[in-house]
Formats: sequence, C-alpha cells, structure tokens
Amino acid sequence: MTTQETKCRFAEIIQYNCVPRTNRQGHPTTVYCVPIPRLFRLCPDRPAVEVTRLLDVDLTTGYIEIPRTLEQNLPRGKPWHEVTKNNDQSQDVV
Repeated sequence: MTTQETKCRFAEIIQYNCVPRTNRQGHPTTVYCVPIPRLFRLCPDRPAVEVTRLLDVDLTTGYIEIPRTLEQNLPRGKPWHEVTKNNDQSQDVV
C-alpha cells in the first residue's frame, strides 16, 4: 500500500507470542502461540515507524483504514544506531 502524496508505504510483519503448556507433572506437552500483527509506515529517507495502534484494522476482512491525521502527524522514529538501551532493568528500549 502506497500513499500517492508522500510516496510512503505500509508493511506488515507477524510476530508470535508463545507459551509452553505443561501437564500435571510439569512436563511440557504443547506450545500455544498467538500471532501479533505489526504495521509499519516506510517513507523515503526516514526511519520506519510502527503505526499499528494508530490504524483502524477490520480483523474479519483485513481492511486497513488510515486516519487522515496520520498523514500530518507521524510518530517520531529513530534510526537503529540512535536507539539506546535504558540502564533500568525494568525497561528494554527507550
């Protein structure tokens, strides 16, 4: 999907959150996984920005509605070399 005005496009990746299931003796039996779709806006000469929470997605059809405000107010993104790890152990990435 590409917007004509900005030459930006959207990309989707699917990540999975998996939890092992165990029996009464504590031995693993199966792994239960839930898909987590993530949507990103990719614009030339700018870092990719995750916009999953900003879009309205119809889960039955897969149709994505892009709010007009997204065109004017993109969330800020950083190049990977500017992403730093927080010293606080309770948070992974700033």
